[in-house]
Amino acid sequence: MSDTLTDPGDRLSGVQRYLKPIIYGGNDGIVTTFAIVAGFAGASAEGAAQIGGLAVLVFGLANLFADAVSMGMGEFLSARSKGQLYARERKKLCARLAVRDGEAAAGLEALFRQRGLNAEDAAALAEAMARAPDLSVELLLAERLGPSDPEADGPATNGLITFAAFVGFGTIPLLPYILREADALSTRLSLVATFAALALLGLVRRRATGETARRALGETLAVGGLCAGVAYAVGWLVGG
Repeated sequence: MSDTLTDPGDRLSGVQRYLKPIIYGGNDGIVTTFAIVAGFAGASAEGAAQIGGLAVLVFGLANLFADAVSMGMGEFLSARSKGQLYARERKKLCARLAVRDGEAAAGLEALFRQRGLNAEDAAALAEAMARAPDLSVELLLAERLGPSDPEADGPATNGLITFAAFVGFGTIPLLPYILREADALSTRLSLVATFAALALLGLVRRRATGETARRALGETLAVGGLCAGVAYAVGWLVGG
């Protein structure tokens, strides 16, 4: 069994690698659709049933898919833009280091000293690493722009996962209106479904990060619950 740091068994799983778009898209999808239900419920003492389950579904599904496309494309364009910035800065840095002998070593030495190495060790390590120009550029860019090239993460894949998480989790609060006759109970069932969806999202986060269930579930439920409460309050203030 290999115990090196490059062991393929140590690579991130799909959920871990794409945790950000899953959590980002899932949480927003849940809140977006429940906001429709909560807004309708808050606008009338009789709840969303008085307005009609069809209206909840129409507005909920329209918002769900429109926002899912918007967020998926937004994630894609954001990653592409960051990737283009990274590529431009990499090209500029490569050209600069090519004509300024010793600048890579000096930059790396300063970086290593900032990270806690003493002057002698920092200078020796910087001199050795400067003989690998590509690695030097990657380290210097990571200090300025982040740890990796955003294009390497797949902007299109991130966008698709954001879209899928938004639709998948965002559909859950609407299930009571899809599966049964709309009435006052539908709103309460939607509330239960919403917190179940948030709990599921928290469990996905816990599985990926290894943090405690209390923290993963607590933070996810608290943020989603706050957003749902705001939606209900706005509906109550406007419609009450």
